[in-house]
Amino acid sequence: MNSTGYLITILEYHSRKQRCAGFYLQAEATIPVSLSASIEGQRVLSGKGTMNEDDQLMIRIQSGELRAFDEMVEKYQGPLIGFFFRNTRDSQLSEDLSQETLLRVYNQSWDYLPQGRFRGWMYRVARNLLIDNIRRRSHDALIKAYTGKKADEDDSLNRLASEVVSPEEKANIKELALIVDELLGTIPEDQRLTFTLHHYSELTLNEVAEVMETNLATAKSRLRLAREKLREKLKLLGVTGSQQN
Repeated sequence: MNSTGYLITILEYHSRKQRCAGFYLQAEATIPVSLSASIEGQRVLSGKGTMNEDDQLMIRIQSGELRAFDEMVEKYQGPLIGFFFRNTRDSQLSEDLSQETLLRVYNQSWDYLPQGRFRGWMYRVARNLLIDNIRRRSHDALIKAYTGKKADEDDSLNRLASEVVSPEEKANIKELALIVDELLGTIPEDQRLTFTLHHYSELTLNEVAEVMETNLATAKSRLRLAREKLREKLKLLGVTGSQQN
């Protein structure tokens, strides 16, 4: 799926923004020079002074370039669907939530200051959507796991399983990865989110803490508990757990 499904909403938003362009220009003219320079510096620089790809995309989106949003969709729709699926077990819902996340990213683009922290910002939007959805839905509504894994999901499954099994079990890593993927639905929500953000979405623990709106120590603790619970459940299934963290 490409960004066609977003087009009407985005065009409406873009039209409203264009109608307000005169207001934005007038308001910008009232900003003190020193503050304007500070804002510009924050919008242009990140890390060591080099703007990363995501920040470049966001600035293009802020300027009203629809192609930039199309590129954002191409880059992040797949990872977002994977994030939502591993926490809902519903493939259609995951697609819907990923679309809603990207639309919110677009509609809230003016709230974002390019400082090299886009992924954390985006996944915080996704996490809030997920929690809202979970609160509305009974856990009994979770459907049977979708088995049609895409090729690019296999590597993530393998990485995930390698975190919770011993080297002796690596010969059956594919089967074990699928088992671990199933078991994720049985551990507490905050631990599951932490685990999937770190191992599937490949966020650093600092980014995970930011997304989960907690501190680094808590993020580390939740990740440790998630690994321990998965090892315990694998052990009950006859799989020897790894002792590495």
